[in-house]
Amino acid sequence: MPFAQIYILEGRTPEQKKAVIEKVTQALHEATDAKKETIRVWIHEMPKENWGIAGVSAKDLGR
Repeated sequence: MPFAQIYILEGRTPEQKKAVIEKVTQALHEATDAKKETIRVWIHEMPKENWGIAGVSAKDLGR
Protein backbone atom coordinates (compact mmCIF):
# COMPACT_ATOMS: atom_id res chain seq x y z
CA MET A 1 0.00 0.00 0.00
CA PRO A 2 1.77 3.20 -1.12
CA PHE A 3 1.55 6.03 1.40
CA ALA A 4 2.55 9.61 0.50
CA GLN A 5 3.00 12.43 2.99
CA ILE A 6 2.89 15.95 1.58
CA TYR A 7 4.07 18.95 3.61
CA ILE A 8 2.74 22.32 2.46
CA LEU A 9 2.34 25.74 3.98
CA GLU A 10 -1.13 26.56 5.23
CA GLY A 11 -3.44 28.58 3.03
CA ARG A 12 -4.31 26.25 0.15
CA THR A 13 -7.96 25.98 -0.81
CA PRO A 14 -9.92 22.74 -0.42
CA GLU A 15 -9.94 22.50 -4.23
CA GLN A 16 -6.14 22.77 -4.40
CA LYS A 17 -5.71 20.07 -1.75
CA LYS A 18 -8.19 17.84 -3.60
CA ALA A 19 -6.12 18.30 -6.78
CA VAL A 20 -2.93 17.36 -4.92
CA ILE A 21 -4.54 14.18 -3.59
CA GLU A 22 -5.86 13.22 -7.04
CA LYS A 23 -2.58 13.90 -8.86
CA VAL A 24 -0.33 12.23 -6.30
CA THR A 25 -2.62 9.20 -6.31
CA GLN A 26 -2.48 9.04 -10.11
CA ALA A 27 1.31 9.40 -10.12
CA LEU A 28 1.76 6.59 -7.59
CA HIS A 29 -0.68 4.41 -9.49
CA GLU A 30 1.28 4.90 -12.72
CA ALA A 31 4.72 4.55 -11.12
CA THR A 32 4.02 1.49 -8.97
CA ASP A 33 1.03 -0.13 -10.68
CA ALA A 34 -0.70 -0.13 -7.30
CA LYS A 35 -4.48 -0.08 -7.31
CA LYS A 36 -5.80 3.40 -6.56
CA GLU A 37 -7.92 1.94 -3.76
CA THR A 38 -4.73 1.02 -1.88
CA ILE A 39 -3.02 4.41 -2.17
CA ARG A 40 -3.09 6.84 0.74
CA VAL A 41 -2.16 10.54 0.68
CA TRP A 42 -1.73 12.60 3.84
CA ILE A 43 -1.41 16.38 3.58
CA HIS A 44 0.34 18.10 6.47
CA GLU A 45 -0.44 21.81 6.55
CA MET A 46 2.31 23.67 8.30
CA PRO A 47 1.74 27.02 9.99
CA LYS A 48 3.85 29.62 8.23
CA GLU A 49 5.60 30.59 11.45
CA ASN A 50 6.79 26.96 11.79
CA TRP A 51 8.44 26.85 8.35
CA GLY A 52 11.91 28.34 7.92
CA ILE A 53 13.44 29.50 4.66
CA ALA A 54 17.03 30.75 4.70
CA GLY A 55 16.84 31.35 8.44
CA VAL A 56 13.57 33.30 8.35
CA SER A 57 10.03 32.08 8.96
CA ALA A 58 7.77 31.93 5.93
CA LYS A 59 5.35 34.17 7.84
CA ASP A 60 8.00 36.91 8.06
CA LEU A 61 8.79 36.46 4.38
CA GLY A 62 5.14 37.00 3.49
CA ARG A 63 4.74 33.61 1.82
